[in-house]
Amino acid sequence: MPIAHIIGLGKSGIAATRLLKREGWEVTLSDRSSSPNLLTQQQELATEGIKVELGKSFQPDESIQLIVVSPGVPWDIPALIQARKLGIETIGEMELAWRYLKSPWVGITGTNGKTTTTALIAAIFAEAGLYAPACGNIGYAACELALAEKQPDWVIAEISSYQIESSSSLAPRIGIWTTFTPDHLSRHKTLENYYNIKAKLLKKSQFQVLNGDDPYLRQQGLDNWPDACWTSVKGETQLLGNKDFGAYIKDGWVIAQNQQILPADTLKMVGEHNLQNLLMAVAAANLAGIDKSAIAQAIAKFPGVPHRLEHICTWQGIDFINDSKATNYDAAQVGLASVSAPAILIAGGDPKEGEDSAWIDTIKAKAVGVLLIGDAAGIFSDRLEQANYNAWEIVETMERAIKRAAELGKQNNVKVVLLSPACASFDQYQNFEERGDHFRQLCLDTLA
Repeated sequence: MPIAHIIGLGKSGIAATRLLKREGWEVTLSDRSSSPNLLTQQQELATEGIKVELGKSFQPDESIQLIVVSPGVPWDIPALIQARKLGIETIGEMELAWRYLKSPWVGITGTNGKTTTTALIAAIFAEAGLYAPACGNIGYAACELALAEKQPDWVIAEISSYQIESSSSLAPRIGIWTTFTPDHLSRHKTLENYYNIKAKLLKKSQFQVLNGDDPYLRQQGLDNWPDACWTSVKGETQLLGNKDFGAYIKDGWVIAQNQQILPADTLKMVGEHNLQNLLMAVAAANLAGIDKSAIAQAIAKFPGVPHRLEHICTWQGIDFINDSKATNYDAAQVGLASVSAPAILIAGGDPKEGEDSAWIDTIKAKAVGVLLIGDAAGIFSDRLEQANYNAWEIVETMERAIKRAAELGKQNNVKVVLLSPACASFDQYQNFEERGDHFRQLCLDTLA
């Protein structure tokens, strides 16, 4: 019996373990943590005959034939470097799923915009009567789809740089690149390395869809992507590449591959960035041969994405909006730029590297107050002071932030209170979803 080791006791790791066990492997699953939640999972998995090791770092040995890495595990930790030296095949959970799923894939990557674009595409394919679940960073773990009795008609996968890095043969039918700005540099070291990881997925894709309004991708342009379907919300004249193959907005209509598909205002989500997401989703659906009536119906019904400019409630005329998925400066800048002014911004968390000048300029233009939470509070307050913006307060926790936002909102006649952290969540929460869920629940409990 071949032996495999799975690193990371999350949704992806558990699904990968179950898949390999089904395929006749002897599998051990490990995690450095030993939290009460993981101990519960350890006991549950033991009933399935799955061995789980908690609270210790994995060390490879030559008895192992395969190592599968969950998305959050760095690709260059010493144990994985050693494993590769020993000749042990080391892959990510997404790559494992690719080997067992025979369906065509749509792979969506990018710094920002991945989740909304993925959700839009999944909604369109579902409206067309296809079984095409979203997986990866949203929805199912990819290996959960491989475990299911019924194979999907299409796999709609949101794929991060971490997952591309650990996938050697993943080759979507349609690859989409939403945006590209500095992010995850603590892991990927250089912007060039980060770009090359993303580019790897697109180069392996049969069809490529790129956001031509993204400055960095546009700069790479036709030299690197001569045959891609480029998109632009700015019209046909701004479209790179083959005009007959691209997607753009003209006279209020979405045009894709020379077909008039639907009015752009069918999408109810705010912001120019969401029109870019719409164009990429429509282009992908059109390339997949989906009828334009199904595309239009799906977009008209689309409710939006949790944690991305998600309207939670209106209290005394003030809209409370959850943008917890804005985990870097660029995403947070886009979120704040999309809402009505005057606004109160709740920001902070586990700080990331990146360029913050556009974000701070948008704060100065739109926010009458900034409430700072988490580990980044001191860093952000210093940056705002340096930029001559003084309407900030350190409130530390989400509970205090919402209570203070309500007070300041009434005093300043604000239109919006926006949670858009510009940070990862790991200082106070397990992930951005838990942070956004906490914001939502506090708003509904406190302001109802």
